[in-house]
Amino acid sequence: MKKEKNANLITFALSWVGRKNKKILDKAAKNCAKAEEATLRSILEYAKGSEWGKAHNFDEILSAKSADELFSLYQKNVPPQDYEDLRPFIERHKNGEENILFPGKPMMYATTSGTTKEPKWIPITNEYYQNIFSKMSKLWLYTFIMHRPKTFWGKCVSIVGKSIEGYAPDGTVCGSVSGVTQRDCPEFIKGLYSAPADVFAIKDYTARYYALMRSGIEQNVTLLVTANPSTIIELQKNVDQYLDDYIDDIEHGTLSSKMNIEPENRAALEARYKPNPKRAAELRELKAKYGRILPKHYWPNLQTITTWHCGNTSVYRDKYKDFFPEQTLDQEFGYFASECRAGLVMNGGDDTVLFPHNHYFEFVEAESVESESPKFLQLHELQKGKRYIPYITTYGGLYRYNMNDLVECSGAYGTIPTIRFIQKINGIVSMTGEKLSERQFIDAVGETEKDTGEKLNFFVGFADIQESAYHFYFEFQNKSLGQDFCDQFAAAIDKKLKAENVEYAAKRDSFRVKEPAGHLLVENSFEKYKALMIKNGARDGQFKMNLLMQDDKRHDHFKELVRQQ
Repeated sequence: MKKEKNANLITFALSWVGRKNKKILDKAAKNCAKAEEATLRSILEYAKGSEWGKAHNFDEILSAKSADELFSLYQKNVPPQDYEDLRPFIERHKNGEENILFPGKPMMYATTSGTTKEPKWIPITNEYYQNIFSKMSKLWLYTFIMHRPKTFWGKCVSIVGKSIEGYAPDGTVCGSVSGVTQRDCPEFIKGLYSAPADVFAIKDYTARYYALMRSGIEQNVTLLVTANPSTIIELQKNVDQYLDDYIDDIEHGTLSSKMNIEPENRAALEARYKPNPKRAAELRELKAKYGRILPKHYWPNLQTITTWHCGNTSVYRDKYKDFFPEQTLDQEFGYFASECRAGLVMNGGDDTVLFPHNHYFEFVEAESVESESPKFLQLHELQKGKRYIPYITTYGGLYRYNMNDLVECSGAYGTIPTIRFIQKINGIVSMTGEKLSERQFIDAVGETEKDTGEKLNFFVGFADIQESAYHFYFEFQNKSLGQDFCDQFAAAIDKKLKAENVEYAAKRDSFRVKEPAGHLLVENSFEKYKALMIKNGARDGQFKMNLLMQDDKRHDHFKELVRQQ
């Protein structure tokens, strides 16, 4: 009875703040063009005294008398940006300078992969975190209750990043915004998590998954949160491998000594455990009855899981489609990146409602992306069924920032267009969030050539979403090199990519991306491939190809060019 009372109180509290923020969204949805104008004016007013604001004439832009004039002046004074354009200004913030891109300094940085060796440090300002991200998170939690009222009647297994991963030169922390949100949430919310934040400080991923599931499988879990659906597969693999160890730990209130867990993290976790022979017996009975036990067995009351549905994720979701109880809602996580939380899924489907009252959005039609002067569209100008590249302006110092994403307009929420993420663009491949760029791959190959002294006539890489692995194809100048050397060459590239790309390293270390495979190509492989493409209709003078792709048809052609041993 007490548990049910607490669940009702938590649901009431989350619903109260959630409904308040939904009313704000619904007001913006009545006229998204008006909301976008107000948001852009607010961001420019906030940052007009910064060095960037002064250099880009924010005061002049704000003098606009109409929305059209405002948008026109903004485009005239502020050119489109990518991260490398902003990196010098962010570096100045990192070294302690204030009022560069925005007033003051960031409260933290979120790190993510860039297209070069250096990761991106995305500034998170107090303005963005408190007034945008925090309020959106409250509405996000309310969306679960809207569709499954008992979502918060049990515990939550939530997979987030570390709140502190390192520090800028001036001492400002870098880490995961989701980790900071979990760390700083109210105590009554913290009580919902099945495991403490110490879990996410465990470096060894097998041990981290073990600690998460050893804690989670003991409890009545009603909500599972993870952006990457591939993580669900890895969690269940951990259950499959270590179930007997979980049961023994639960029975005795321990944490397996087999796991490589730092002493301070182990101490924090073990302090929470108590012997639970009743739950251990229940799990043994489930194993005896079903053999392989799944979430529908050990979490029969699970109400909601939320994870990405768009892009490449259907492959991973197909693998767990029979894992969960019948009543469980699998809700799309929404269009969400380190740069900004652009919107939320509101109606239980796969469509993200963009938040015009929190961010300013611009778009370029996909077919115009190669144009020297593409036309930029406002949010209210999007058309259902068409594909676009979004550019964002935020309270975090990103101005007309190219997200390098391809999205599709899928419908509308009032006057606000909804979108679905399709894929990364501009030479970036991402099977499960690793965001590996063609440039990083080319650089890693070049460095490995130098290290080994062996030159290549040609090379190409393909992402295989079914295997969640990369395949690297090499034609060496030295024809005597065999498969053993090829494997070593691929492993060396993998090592360099992990050093260059923080997202790739995280996905490799957590087994969401498997070890790459190396293949030897026949002599003149590129010429043979090109001849085949021209025979099939490609123009000789315009023939070009990327060296890192996710393209099954092209991949099949190179499989046929593998040298027979």
